[in-house]
Amino acid sequence: MTQTPGWSVHNPGGSLRVVVTKALPGSRWLEVLTAADARIEVCDSERILSQQSILEAIGDACDGAIGQLTERWDDTLFAALAGAGGRAYSNYAVGFDNVDVAAATAHGIPVGNTPGVLTDATAEMAVTLTLAAARRVVEADAFMRAGRYDGWLPSLFLGEQMRGKTLGLLGAGRIGRAYARIMVEGFGMNLCWFDPAPDDAVSGWIQALNGYRRQRGAAQLGCERAASVDDVLRAADVASLHMPLTDDTFHVIDASRLALMKSDAVLVNTSRGPVIDEAALVTHCREKPRFRAGLDVFEEEPQMKPGLAELDNVVVVPHIASATVWTREAMATLAANNVAGLLGGLPVADANTPVTDFLGDAPPRAVPSIVNPQVLG
Repeated sequence: MTQTPGWSVHNPGGSLRVVVTKALPGSRWLEVLTAADARIEVCDSERILSQQSILEAIGDACDGAIGQLTERWDDTLFAALAGAGGRAYSNYAVGFDNVDVAAATAHGIPVGNTPGVLTDATAEMAVTLTLAAARRVVEADAFMRAGRYDGWLPSLFLGEQMRGKTLGLLGAGRIGRAYARIMVEGFGMNLCWFDPAPDDAVSGWIQALNGYRRQRGAAQLGCERAASVDDVLRAADVASLHMPLTDDTFHVIDASRLALMKSDAVLVNTSRGPVIDEAALVTHCREKPRFRAGLDVFEEEPQMKPGLAELDNVVVVPHIASATVWTREAMATLAANNVAGLLGGLPVADANTPVTDFLGDAPPRAVPSIVNPQVLG
C-alpha cells in the first residue's frame, strides 16, 4: 500500500491494519499496537478530519481504528469500518457522545474509551478555572502586561474568596468528586450537590471528613444532596458542571437557570460545551459583571459564540482539562490496549481491574474498557 501524504506508517510489516486519526502523545501506545502485529497508520495533520477523509483512510482493508472526540463516528463510518473487516474501535476520550454506539453495535464493532486516567487532571483544571475566574487572574495578567499597573490600590481587581462559601456540584462521578475533595478539603467549603444516580459516596466522604474535623476542633462543613439542579444553582457560590452530554443535559444551564444564580457566583464547565446555552451565558455575563465563568469546553468547538471572547469576566481555555503529559500518554496507551486486545480476542477486563494496570510493560490479558460489551456476547 502506498503511503498517503500527511500520514505516517509505523511497523509497516504488521499483518493487521490500524488507522489512528491523530498523532498521540508518547510511544507506549505504538509499542502496544506493534506487539499486536499491527501496521499503524497515523494522520499527521492537526486539522479535524472530514468524514470523507476518514472513509478514505479506512479504505477496503482496516482491522481497527482509534478516533478523536472532534470526529462524529456515525453509521456511515462504522458501516465502512465493518465492511473493511474492522473489529475494533476506540475513542481517544472517556466521553463518547461523538460516537453512535448503537450504530457500532449494529455493525458488530466494540467501542472502547479511556476512563480512569483523566480524573485528577480534569479536576485540577476545574479548580484552576474556579480560582482564575474568582480571583480575576486573566484580567490582572492582561492589565500588568499592558503596562497599566501604577501601584497598589485597595480596590484593584477585587475578587471572590472561597473559604466558607458553598460549592455547587452538578454531577458526582469520579471527576466531580475529585474536584469537590480539593475545594471542600482545601478551602473549607460547604457542599450542595445533585446527581440522578443513587450512589451516596459524597455524603459518606463528608461525614468522615467532619469526623476528622471534629476531633481537631474545626467547624463542621455542610453537605446537602439537593433535589434538583435548580436547588444547587440557587445555593451555590461556585457551580461546577461534571455531567455527560445527553438529551437531558443539553442546555441544562440556560437563561432561566442562570437567572437563579447569585449575581457574584462562579460557573465552571469542564464537561461538554453544549450543557450550557452559550449565547445565554454571554448575555448573562454582560448584564452581571460580577458573575464569572471558567470554560474549558464550548458549544460549537472550536468556535465560541459571538461576544464570549470579549468578556472580561469569563476565562476561556481550549479544551485542555486532560492536557497533562501523563494523562494524555495514558489515554493513548488505554486506547491502544482496547484495539490490540479486541483484535487479539481478549476478554473485557473485570470491573475491579484498575485501568492503571494497563499502562505498564506487562498489562493484563484483557481489554481495558468497552462501552458496548454486549456486542462481544
